[in-house]
Amino acid sequence: MYFNNVETRPGVGYPRHWEDQEKWKGGWTLDNSGKLALSTGSKTNRLMKLFFHPEQPELKDYFEPWTYDYETLIHGGRKNNQPVARPRSLVTKQKMEVTWGPNWDDDLAGGQHARSDVNLTKMGQDIVFDYEEVFMRYLPRLCNHCLNPACVAACPSGAIYKRDEDGVVLVSQDVCRGWRHCVPSCPYKKIFYNWETNKAEKCVFCYPRLENGLPQICAETCVGRMRYVGVVFYDMDKVEAMAATKNEQDIYENTLDLILDPHDPEVIKAARAEGISEAWIKAAQKSPVYKLVKEWGVALPLHPEYRTLPMVWYVPPLSPILQRVTSDVYLPDAHEMRVPVQYLANLFTAGNTEILARTLQRVLDMREYMRRRETGDGPIDHNVELTEDQMYGMYKLLALSKYNDRFVIPSDVKVSREGRLEMQQNRGFACPTGGCQ
Repeated sequence: MYFNNVETRPGVGYPRHWEDQEKWKGGWTLDNSGKLALSTGSKTNRLMKLFFHPEQPELKDYFEPWTYDYETLIHGGRKNNQPVARPRSLVTKQKMEVTWGPNWDDDLAGGQHARSDVNLTKMGQDIVFDYEEVFMRYLPRLCNHCLNPACVAACPSGAIYKRDEDGVVLVSQDVCRGWRHCVPSCPYKKIFYNWETNKAEKCVFCYPRLENGLPQICAETCVGRMRYVGVVFYDMDKVEAMAATKNEQDIYENTLDLILDPHDPEVIKAARAEGISEAWIKAAQKSPVYKLVKEWGVALPLHPEYRTLPMVWYVPPLSPILQRVTSDVYLPDAHEMRVPVQYLANLFTAGNTEILARTLQRVLDMREYMRRRETGDGPIDHNVELTEDQMYGMYKLLALSKYNDRFVIPSDVKVSREGRLEMQQNRGFACPTGGCQ
Protein backbone atom coordinates (compact mmCIF):
# COMPACT_ATOMS: atom_id res chain seq x y z
CA MET A 1 0.00 0.00 0.00
CA TYR A 2 1.48 3.34 -1.04
CA PHE A 3 -0.90 5.57 0.91
CA ASN A 4 2.13 7.35 2.36
CA ASN A 5 5.17 7.73 0.12
CA VAL A 6 8.18 10.00 -0.28
CA GLU A 7 9.09 11.30 -3.72
CA THR A 8 12.34 12.75 -5.01
CA ARG A 9 11.94 16.19 -6.54
CA PRO A 10 12.36 17.15 -9.28
CA GLY A 11 10.82 13.93 -10.60
CA VAL A 12 7.64 12.44 -12.03
CA GLY A 13 6.24 11.21 -8.70
CA TYR A 14 4.03 8.23 -7.93
CA PRO A 15 1.92 7.36 -9.80
CA ARG A 16 3.77 8.73 -12.79
CA HIS A 17 2.95 12.36 -13.64
CA TRP A 18 0.16 12.55 -11.05
CA GLU A 19 0.36 16.35 -11.19
CA ASP A 20 -0.58 16.52 -14.87
CA GLN A 21 -4.24 17.45 -14.49
CA GLU A 22 -4.53 18.11 -18.22
CA LYS A 23 -4.31 14.33 -18.46
CA TRP A 24 -6.04 13.13 -15.29
CA LYS A 25 -8.73 15.80 -14.82
CA GLY A 26 -8.42 15.67 -11.04
CA GLY A 27 -9.72 18.19 -8.53
CA TRP A 28 -12.11 21.05 -9.26
CA THR A 29 -12.43 23.73 -11.90
CA LEU A 30 -14.73 26.72 -12.43
CA ASP A 31 -17.53 26.50 -14.97
CA ASN A 32 -18.68 29.36 -17.19
CA SER A 33 -20.78 30.82 -14.37
CA GLY A 34 -17.84 30.80 -11.93
CA LYS A 35 -19.18 27.92 -9.86
CA LEU A 36 -17.20 24.88 -8.75
CA ALA A 37 -17.39 21.82 -10.99
CA LEU A 38 -15.48 18.56 -10.95
CA SER A 39 -12.76 18.50 -13.57
CA THR A 40 -13.85 14.98 -14.55
CA GLY A 41 -17.10 16.43 -15.92
CA SER A 42 -20.76 16.92 -15.09
CA LYS A 43 -22.98 14.21 -13.59
CA THR A 44 -24.18 13.24 -17.06
CA ASN A 45 -20.63 13.12 -18.37
CA ARG A 46 -19.49 11.00 -15.43
CA LEU A 47 -22.47 8.70 -15.86
CA MET A 48 -21.28 8.02 -19.40
CA LYS A 49 -17.91 7.04 -17.90
CA LEU A 50 -19.41 4.72 -15.30
CA PHE A 51 -18.15 1.51 -16.91
CA PHE A 52 -15.10 2.97 -18.63
CA HIS A 53 -13.25 6.02 -17.36
CA PRO A 54 -10.65 7.31 -19.87
CA GLU A 55 -8.84 9.31 -17.15
CA GLN A 56 -8.37 6.22 -14.99
CA PRO A 57 -4.68 5.55 -14.17
CA GLU A 58 -3.46 2.28 -15.60
CA LEU A 59 -1.24 -0.39 -14.12
CA LYS A 60 1.78 1.02 -15.94
CA ASP A 61 1.30 4.39 -14.21
CA TYR A 62 1.77 2.71 -10.84
CA PHE A 63 3.85 -0.40 -11.60
CA GLU A 64 3.23 -4.02 -12.37
CA PRO A 65 3.96 -5.91 -9.14
CA TRP A 66 6.48 -8.68 -9.47
CA THR A 67 8.34 -11.34 -7.60
CA TYR A 68 11.35 -13.43 -8.56
CA ASP A 69 11.50 -17.00 -9.78
CA TYR A 70 13.13 -18.34 -6.65
CA GLU A 71 12.07 -21.89 -7.52
CA THR A 72 14.76 -21.89 -10.20
CA LEU A 73 17.39 -21.20 -7.56
CA ILE A 74 16.03 -23.75 -5.11
CA HIS A 75 15.11 -26.66 -7.37
CA GLY A 76 17.22 -26.03 -10.47
CA GLY A 77 19.46 -28.90 -11.47
CA ARG A 78 23.22 -28.89 -11.76
CA LYS A 79 24.32 -26.48 -14.53
CA ASN A 80 27.49 -24.99 -15.92
CA ASN A 81 26.23 -21.43 -15.31
CA GLN A 82 24.99 -19.67 -12.20
CA PRO A 83 21.15 -19.85 -12.06
CA VAL A 84 19.28 -16.54 -12.15
CA ALA A 85 16.00 -15.68 -10.43
CA ARG A 86 14.25 -13.71 -13.15
CA PRO A 87 11.36 -11.35 -12.38
CA ARG A 88 7.88 -12.78 -12.78
CA SER A 89 4.65 -10.75 -12.84
CA LEU A 90 2.29 -11.22 -9.91
CA VAL A 91 -0.58 -10.29 -12.23
CA THR A 92 -0.01 -12.48 -15.30
CA LYS A 93 2.43 -14.94 -13.64
CA GLN A 94 4.59 -14.59 -16.76
CA LYS A 95 8.23 -13.55 -17.00
CA MET A 96 8.68 -9.81 -17.40
CA GLU A 97 11.26 -7.06 -17.66
CA VAL A 98 11.18 -4.58 -14.78
CA THR A 99 11.08 -1.06 -16.20
CA TRP A 100 9.28 0.93 -13.50
CA GLY A 101 8.43 0.67 -9.83
CA PRO A 102 7.80 2.72 -6.69
CA ASN A 103 10.68 5.11 -5.94
CA TRP A 104 12.18 4.14 -9.30
CA ASP A 105 13.61 7.64 -9.70
CA ASP A 106 14.66 7.95 -6.06
CA ASP A 107 17.67 10.30 -5.66
CA LEU A 108 17.84 10.87 -9.45
CA ALA A 109 17.06 14.58 -9.40
CA GLY A 110 19.31 15.32 -12.36
CA GLY A 111 18.23 12.37 -14.48
CA GLN A 112 15.78 11.81 -17.27
CA HIS A 113 12.77 11.54 -14.96
CA ALA A 114 13.56 14.89 -13.33
CA ARG A 115 13.37 16.64 -16.69
CA SER A 116 9.80 15.32 -17.05
CA ASP A 117 8.65 16.99 -13.82
CA VAL A 118 5.42 18.89 -14.52
CA ASN A 119 6.51 21.74 -12.23
CA LEU A 120 9.67 22.27 -14.29
CA THR A 121 7.84 22.32 -17.59
CA LYS A 122 5.60 25.09 -16.22
CA MET A 123 8.59 27.32 -15.60
CA GLY A 124 8.91 28.15 -19.27
CA GLN A 125 12.71 28.11 -19.26
CA ASP A 126 15.50 25.60 -19.63
CA ILE A 127 16.82 24.19 -16.37
CA VAL A 128 20.49 23.29 -16.66
CA PHE A 129 21.36 20.36 -14.40
CA ASP A 130 24.98 21.35 -13.89
CA TYR A 131 26.80 19.87 -10.91
CA GLU A 132 27.02 23.20 -9.08
CA GLU A 133 23.39 24.13 -9.66
CA VAL A 134 21.62 20.75 -9.36
CA PHE A 135 18.99 20.51 -6.64
CA MET A 136 17.04 17.70 -5.03
CA ARG A 137 14.47 17.57 -2.30
CA TYR A 138 12.18 14.93 -0.83
CA LEU A 139 8.42 15.38 -0.85
CA PRO A 140 6.47 13.21 1.61
CA ARG A 141 2.87 12.67 0.47
CA LEU A 142 -0.26 11.26 2.02
CA CYS A 143 -3.99 11.93 1.78
CA ASN A 144 -4.58 15.63 2.45
CA HIS A 145 -8.02 15.12 4.04
CA CYS A 146 -9.20 18.17 2.15
CA LEU A 147 -11.91 20.59 3.21
CA ASN A 148 -13.42 20.34 -0.29
CA PRO A 149 -12.53 16.78 -1.33
CA ALA A 150 -13.23 15.95 -4.97
CA CYS A 151 -13.26 12.22 -4.22
CA VAL A 152 -16.31 12.65 -1.96
CA ALA A 153 -18.23 14.51 -4.67
CA ALA A 154 -17.26 12.07 -7.43
CA CYS A 155 -18.21 8.79 -5.72
CA PRO A 156 -21.38 7.41 -7.41
CA SER A 157 -22.18 5.26 -4.35
CA GLY A 158 -21.66 7.95 -1.72
CA ALA A 159 -19.16 5.68 0.03
CA ILE A 160 -16.59 8.41 0.78
CA TYR A 161 -17.35 10.87 3.55
CA LYS A 162 -15.67 13.46 5.75
CA ARG A 163 -16.15 12.94 9.48
CA ASP A 164 -17.82 15.79 11.34
CA GLU A 165 -15.84 15.30 14.54
CA ASP A 166 -12.30 15.61 13.17
CA GLY A 167 -12.41 16.11 9.38
CA VAL A 168 -10.85 12.75 8.49
CA VAL A 169 -11.92 11.52 5.02
CA LEU A 170 -12.83 7.82 4.99
CA VAL A 171 -14.21 5.19 2.61
CA SER A 172 -17.08 3.00 3.81
CA GLN A 173 -16.07 -0.49 2.75
CA ASP A 174 -19.70 -1.63 3.08
CA VAL A 175 -21.04 1.03 0.70
CA CYS A 176 -18.19 1.08 -1.85
CA ARG A 177 -19.11 -0.69 -5.08
CA GLY A 178 -15.77 -0.31 -6.83
CA TRP A 179 -16.78 2.23 -9.50
CA ARG A 180 -13.32 3.83 -9.06
CA HIS A 181 -14.44 7.36 -9.95
CA CYS A 182 -12.67 8.53 -6.80
CA VAL A 183 -9.26 7.58 -8.22
CA PRO A 184 -9.11 10.00 -11.18
CA SER A 185 -11.05 12.70 -9.32
CA CYS A 186 -8.43 12.90 -6.54
CA PRO A 187 -5.78 15.25 -7.97
CA TYR A 188 -3.18 13.86 -5.56
CA LYS A 189 -3.92 10.24 -6.57
CA LYS A 190 -4.11 9.11 -2.97
CA ILE A 191 -7.00 6.67 -3.38
CA PHE A 192 -6.10 3.19 -4.53
CA TYR A 193 -8.26 0.38 -5.87
CA ASN A 194 -7.77 -3.00 -4.22
CA TRP A 195 -8.19 -5.69 -6.88
CA GLU A 196 -8.51 -8.38 -4.24
CA THR A 197 -11.48 -6.82 -2.41
CA ASN A 198 -12.82 -4.68 -5.30
CA LYS A 199 -12.94 -1.72 -2.93
CA ALA A 200 -11.31 1.72 -2.84
CA GLU A 201 -8.78 2.23 -0.06
CA LYS A 202 -6.87 5.22 1.25
CA CYS A 203 -5.03 6.69 4.22
CA VAL A 204 -7.39 6.77 7.23
CA PHE A 205 -5.20 9.24 9.14
CA CYS A 206 -4.92 6.58 11.86
CA TYR A 207 -8.27 7.77 13.23
CA PRO A 208 -8.47 5.03 15.92
CA ARG A 209 -5.28 6.47 17.40
CA LEU A 210 -6.57 10.04 17.11
CA GLU A 211 -9.67 9.02 19.04
CA ASN A 212 -7.40 8.12 21.95
CA GLY A 213 -5.20 11.21 21.75
CA LEU A 214 -2.36 9.48 19.89
CA PRO A 215 -0.69 10.78 16.70
CA GLN A 216 -0.58 8.96 13.39
CA ILE A 217 2.01 6.21 13.05
CA CYS A 218 3.83 8.09 10.26
CA ALA A 219 4.13 11.15 12.51
CA GLU A 220 5.15 9.33 15.69
CA THR A 221 7.80 7.18 13.99
CA CYS A 222 9.29 9.97 11.86
CA VAL A 223 13.02 9.85 12.61
CA GLY A 224 13.52 13.45 11.52
CA ARG A 225 10.72 14.66 13.85
CA MET A 226 9.45 16.74 10.95
CA ARG A 227 5.71 16.02 11.28
CA TYR A 228 3.37 18.00 13.50
CA VAL A 229 -0.24 17.24 14.37
CA GLY A 230 -2.73 19.72 15.77
CA VAL A 231 -6.27 21.08 15.67
CA VAL A 232 -7.42 24.10 13.67
CA PHE A 233 -10.87 25.68 13.74
CA TYR A 234 -12.28 26.82 10.42
CA ASP A 235 -15.45 28.43 9.08
CA MET A 236 -17.24 25.70 7.13
CA ASP A 237 -19.71 28.19 5.64
CA LYS A 238 -16.92 29.84 3.66
CA VAL A 239 -15.34 26.69 2.20
CA GLU A 240 -17.23 26.69 -1.09
CA ALA A 241 -16.61 30.38 -1.72
CA MET A 242 -12.90 30.07 -0.95
CA ALA A 243 -12.52 27.04 -3.22
CA ALA A 244 -14.27 28.98 -5.99
CA THR A 245 -11.75 31.85 -5.85
CA LYS A 246 -11.40 33.11 -9.42
CA ASN A 247 -7.63 33.64 -9.37
CA GLU A 248 -6.00 30.36 -8.34
CA GLN A 249 -2.98 32.22 -6.95
CA ASP A 250 -5.25 33.80 -4.32
CA ILE A 251 -6.61 30.47 -3.03
CA TYR A 252 -3.84 30.06 -0.44
CA GLU A 253 -4.44 33.41 1.25
CA ASN A 254 -8.19 32.89 1.13
CA THR A 255 -7.70 29.50 2.80
CA LEU A 256 -5.94 31.31 5.65
CA ASP A 257 -9.08 33.41 6.08
CA LEU A 258 -11.01 30.18 6.72
CA ILE A 259 -8.86 29.33 9.73
CA LEU A 260 -10.15 30.94 12.90
CA ASP A 261 -8.19 32.32 15.86
CA PRO A 262 -8.78 29.87 18.76
CA HIS A 263 -7.94 32.66 21.25
CA ASP A 264 -10.70 34.94 19.93
CA PRO A 265 -13.53 35.09 22.53
CA GLU A 266 -16.15 35.07 19.77
CA VAL A 267 -14.63 31.94 18.24
CA ILE A 268 -14.52 30.24 21.65
CA LYS A 269 -18.15 31.19 22.28
CA ALA A 270 -19.22 29.84 18.88
CA ALA A 271 -17.25 26.63 19.43
CA ARG A 272 -18.97 26.00 22.75
CA ALA A 273 -22.35 26.72 21.15
CA GLU A 274 -21.61 24.02 18.57
CA GLY A 275 -20.87 21.51 21.31
CA ILE A 276 -17.09 21.48 20.89
CA SER A 277 -15.52 20.34 24.16
CA GLU A 278 -13.03 22.27 26.25
CA ALA A 279 -10.39 19.68 25.40
CA TRP A 280 -10.66 20.55 21.70
CA ILE A 281 -10.64 24.28 22.36
CA LYS A 282 -7.49 24.02 24.50
CA ALA A 283 -5.84 21.79 21.87
CA ALA A 284 -6.60 24.35 19.16
CA GLN A 285 -5.04 27.10 21.27
CA LYS A 286 -1.84 25.06 21.70
CA SER A 287 -1.83 23.69 18.15
CA PRO A 288 1.58 23.73 16.42
CA VAL A 289 -0.23 23.58 13.09
CA TYR A 290 -2.07 26.83 13.78
CA LYS A 291 1.22 28.54 14.64
CA LEU A 292 2.98 27.31 11.49
CA VAL A 293 0.06 27.97 9.16
CA LYS A 294 -1.67 31.09 10.45
CA GLU A 295 0.35 32.83 13.17
CA TRP A 296 3.79 32.63 11.55
CA GLY A 297 2.73 31.92 7.97
CA VAL A 298 5.56 29.50 7.12
CA ALA A 299 3.52 26.45 6.05
CA LEU A 300 1.89 26.09 2.64
CA PRO A 301 -0.58 23.64 1.05
CA LEU A 302 0.40 21.33 -1.80
CA HIS A 303 -1.04 22.51 -5.13
CA PRO A 304 -3.83 24.81 -3.91
CA GLU A 305 -4.86 25.35 -7.54
CA TYR A 306 -6.64 21.99 -7.43
CA ARG A 307 -9.27 23.76 -5.27
CA THR A 308 -9.69 20.89 -2.80
CA LEU A 309 -8.33 23.01 0.09
CA PRO A 310 -5.86 20.41 1.43
CA MET A 311 -5.26 20.26 5.17
CA VAL A 312 -1.75 18.78 5.10
CA TRP A 313 0.70 21.68 5.08
CA TYR A 314 4.39 21.92 4.19
CA VAL A 315 7.14 24.23 5.38
CA PRO A 316 9.00 24.82 2.08
CA PRO A 317 12.64 23.74 2.18
CA LEU A 318 15.65 25.98 2.38
CA SER A 319 18.59 24.94 0.25
CA PRO A 320 22.31 25.66 -0.18
CA ILE A 321 23.45 28.93 -1.68
CA LEU A 322 24.08 29.04 -5.41
CA GLN A 323 27.72 28.52 -6.27
CA ARG A 324 28.01 31.95 -7.91
CA VAL A 325 27.13 33.83 -4.67
CA THR A 326 28.80 31.70 -2.00
CA SER A 327 31.71 34.09 -1.58
CA ASP A 328 29.48 37.12 -1.05
CA VAL A 329 26.84 36.13 1.51
CA TYR A 330 26.50 34.17 4.74
CA LEU A 331 22.73 33.69 4.78
CA PRO A 332 21.20 33.94 1.30
CA ASP A 333 18.14 35.71 0.05
CA ALA A 334 15.30 33.41 -1.03
CA HIS A 335 16.19 33.96 -4.69
CA GLU A 336 19.85 33.07 -4.10
CA MET A 337 19.20 29.50 -3.01
CA ARG A 338 19.76 26.50 -5.21
CA VAL A 339 16.12 25.36 -5.46
CA PRO A 340 14.42 27.88 -7.79
CA VAL A 341 11.69 29.90 -6.11
CA GLN A 342 9.50 29.42 -9.18
CA TYR A 343 9.74 25.65 -8.84
CA LEU A 344 8.66 25.71 -5.19
CA ALA A 345 5.93 28.20 -6.06
CA ASN A 346 4.56 25.78 -8.67
CA LEU A 347 4.35 23.18 -5.89
CA PHE A 348 2.92 25.21 -3.03
CA THR A 349 1.41 28.53 -4.16
CA ALA A 350 -0.01 27.90 -7.66
CA GLY A 351 3.00 29.70 -9.13
CA ASN A 352 2.86 32.81 -6.89
CA THR A 353 6.55 33.51 -6.32
CA GLU A 354 5.88 36.51 -4.09
CA ILE A 355 4.14 34.43 -1.42
CA LEU A 356 6.75 31.67 -1.66
CA ALA A 357 9.69 34.08 -1.34
CA ARG A 358 8.00 35.78 1.62
CA THR A 359 7.52 32.44 3.35
CA LEU A 360 11.15 31.42 2.84
CA GLN A 361 12.32 34.83 4.01
CA ARG A 362 10.51 34.40 7.33
CA VAL A 363 12.42 31.18 7.98
CA LEU A 364 15.67 32.86 6.91
CA ASP A 365 14.93 35.77 9.25
CA MET A 366 14.46 33.31 12.10
CA ARG A 367 17.89 31.80 11.37
CA GLU A 368 19.46 35.25 11.17
CA TYR A 369 17.82 36.27 14.45
CA MET A 370 19.11 33.17 16.24
CA ARG A 371 22.62 33.69 14.87
CA ARG A 372 22.67 37.29 16.08
CA ARG A 373 21.17 36.24 19.41
CA GLU A 374 24.03 33.81 19.98
CA THR A 375 26.82 36.08 18.71
CA GLY A 376 25.50 39.32 20.20
CA ASP A 377 25.60 41.17 16.88
CA GLY A 378 22.49 43.20 17.58
CA PRO A 379 19.11 43.27 15.84
CA ILE A 380 18.56 42.34 12.19
CA ASP A 381 19.33 45.34 9.95
CA HIS A 382 16.38 44.90 7.55
CA ASN A 383 12.60 44.90 7.90
CA VAL A 384 11.31 41.72 9.54
CA GLU A 385 7.65 40.70 9.52
CA LEU A 386 7.73 38.59 12.69
CA THR A 387 8.49 39.76 16.22
CA GLU A 388 11.47 38.46 18.18
CA ASP A 389 9.15 36.37 20.36
CA GLN A 390 7.58 34.81 17.27
CA MET A 391 10.96 33.99 15.72
CA TYR A 392 12.22 32.46 18.94
CA GLY A 393 9.00 30.47 19.27
CA MET A 394 9.44 29.22 15.71
CA TYR A 395 13.01 28.18 16.49
CA LYS A 396 11.92 26.24 19.57
CA LEU A 397 9.10 24.47 17.71
CA LEU A 398 11.13 23.56 14.62
CA ALA A 399 14.42 22.71 16.34
CA LEU A 400 13.84 21.86 20.00
CA SER A 401 10.23 20.65 20.25
CA LYS A 402 9.41 17.65 22.41
CA TYR A 403 6.77 15.01 21.79
CA ASN A 404 3.96 16.96 23.44
CA ASP A 405 4.91 20.11 21.53
CA ARG A 406 4.67 18.43 18.13
CA PHE A 407 1.53 16.43 18.82
CA VAL A 408 -1.31 18.32 20.48
CA ILE A 409 -4.29 15.99 20.11
CA PRO A 410 -7.39 16.41 22.29
CA SER A 411 -8.46 13.61 24.56
CA ASP A 412 -10.29 13.54 27.85
CA VAL A 413 -8.84 10.15 28.72
CA LYS A 414 -6.74 11.05 31.77
CA VAL A 415 -3.98 8.49 31.37
CA SER A 416 -0.39 8.49 30.18
CA ARG A 417 0.64 7.84 26.60
CA GLU A 418 1.57 4.27 27.52
CA GLY A 419 -1.81 3.87 29.18
CA ARG A 420 -3.59 5.01 26.03
CA LEU A 421 -1.72 2.44 23.99
CA GLU A 422 -2.75 -0.26 26.45
CA MET A 423 -6.37 0.89 26.34
CA GLN A 424 -6.34 0.82 22.55
CA GLN A 425 -4.90 -2.69 22.49
CA ASN A 426 -6.92 -4.26 25.30
CA ARG A 427 -10.17 -2.37 25.80
CA GLY A 428 -11.00 -0.75 22.47
CA PHE A 429 -11.61 2.98 22.21
CA ALA A 430 -12.69 4.58 25.46
CA CYS A 431 -13.35 8.03 23.94
CA PRO A 432 -14.81 7.68 20.41
CA THR A 433 -14.36 11.31 19.38
CA GLY A 434 -11.22 12.19 21.32
CA GLY A 435 -13.03 15.13 22.97
CA CYS A 436 -15.98 13.69 24.84
CA GLN A 437 -16.74 14.82 28.36
